[in-house]
Amino acid sequence: MSLKLYNTLTRKKEIFKPIKKWQVGIYGCGPTVYWYQHIGNLRRYIFEDILIRTILFNKYKINHIINVTDVGHLTSDADEGEDKVEKAAKREGKTAKEITNYYFGVFKGDLKKLNFTEPDKWTWATEHIKEQIELLKILEKKGFIYKTSDGIYFDTSKFKGYEKFARLNVEGLQAGKRISVGEKKNKTDFALWKFSEKPGVRRQEWDSPWGVGFPGWHIECSAMSSKYLGKQYDIHTGGIDHINVHHTNEIAQSESAFSKKPWVKYWLHCNHLVLKKGKMSKSSGEIVRLKNLEEKGYSPTEFRYLCLLTHYRKKIEFDFKMMDAAQQAYQRLKNIIASLDDDKKENKKYP
Repeated sequence: MSLKLYNTLTRKKEIFKPIKKWQVGIYGCGPTVYWYQHIGNLRRYIFEDILIRTILFNKYKINHIINVTDVGHLTSDADEGEDKVEKAAKREGKTAKEITNYYFGVFKGDLKKLNFTEPDKWTWATEHIKEQIELLKILEKKGFIYKTSDGIYFDTSKFKGYEKFARLNVEGLQAGKRISVGEKKNKTDFALWKFSEKPGVRRQEWDSPWGVGFPGWHIECSAMSSKYLGKQYDIHTGGIDHINVHHTNEIAQSESAFSKKPWVKYWLHCNHLVLKKGKMSKSSGEIVRLKNLEEKGYSPTEFRYLCLLTHYRKKIEFDFKMMDAAQQAYQRLKNIIASLDDDKKENKKYP
């Protein structure tokens, strides 16, 4: 049977056909490691794990990459605000590396409890500054960038069809909701490189041909995925919150630089897991961690089972009554399996 995937790019199910026969390149947008990952974040990785296992079951070989954002993710999608890692380092009185190593370690511990299939490589943004600068040079040579007082920006007016992936109404975008105009030529332009306000003050900054600073959030994914998967590859995953800004901008800069359309053939996005009273927010501290579930007597496997009870493209409105139901259903499943007679035959091993 053919493997079918729902492709955000086309908004329909398609028969999966990799670029190279029986070889699949997959890039997943990973965590920004400035605080704990909540169960809404973890749902995305459960979705990705099922995808990976499904592809392996269909006998494909996989090169699976997930990035780790440890610089450049600002508190606003409008290229404003403080770097999240810098802010956390100041708050806790630690170095940026101490912050990112600690929270990444906690995150990986959660993934292990959830039986997540490790990627072939975790790629850290700070370890690929050279690649990001080189990609920016390509965009400069092709005429897609311009300079403002606070950084280097991508000119979205020069990329035809910028709005298509997210079905954006560009004319209707209001400053302050998704964008802040400032010195931008267009409302949708985004930062590729941000200048340090006072060089030497930031914990993380680098020299570049345009000035001392740090890369924007979007450029890291294009630079790292192209290094490990090529200038065109098969699958890119993420949460639905990545569609309008992060993934739209990735497509614009990547297709402009590499002249490959589509840059990625299949885009898959997981919906949110939210609290009944609203979206979980790290900035407000209103989150539920896997640790909190364990403290209440639920196992990580029971949380994984809860996530599998809902289609990955549907929202989950979480409360602990749902965990009770998932716990009971999972226990019934285990009881049924325990009652089965052993037929003494060797079962096929699945990934």
